[in-house]
Amino acid sequence: MIISFLVAMDEKRGIGKAGGLPWRLSSDLKRFRELTMGHHIIVGRKTFESIGKPLPGRQMIIVTRNESISFEGCFIAHSVSDAISLARERGESELFVCGGAEIYAQMLGAADRMYLTLVHADCDADTFFPEWDRDEWIEVESEHHAADEKNQYSFTFKVLARKSRA
Repeated sequence: MIISFLVAMDEKRGIGKAGGLPWRLSSDLKRFRELTMGHHIIVGRKTFESIGKPLPGRQMIIVTRNESISFEGCFIAHSVSDAISLARERGESELFVCGGAEIYAQMLGAADRMYLTLVHADCDADTFFPEWDRDEWIEVESEHHAADEKNQYSFTFKVLARKSRA
């Protein structure tokens, strides 16, 4: 099973602000939907609560330390290793890790691939993607997009593969 990060970040690794996204990028949301449809996705509890509901066509695994919590239509895991095991047991071919910051930090060493949207701005974020060694990754795709009426900032879609697993 491939473990893939799906993350949008600004030029300072910012991924969130005040519990939401610090930008409006319609193309990024469309890409998110296309990539994750039919797959399991791992999110932390706070990220799930910011989304507000299970995403149609996907199996959501919510990682939380709270032993008594449940969310209708979602799987609950109490560690990232339990979440990975659950997806593997259910026959997943590509597991998507979709945040937030704590989940990315806990799973960075396990990631094989990264679907990165690099937002060409400093969005004054208050939540950040963890420090990561870019030398461990090779860029396999890159597609630049200019800002327009549906996309607040210019951005680049990138696909990165971990060199040791490429």
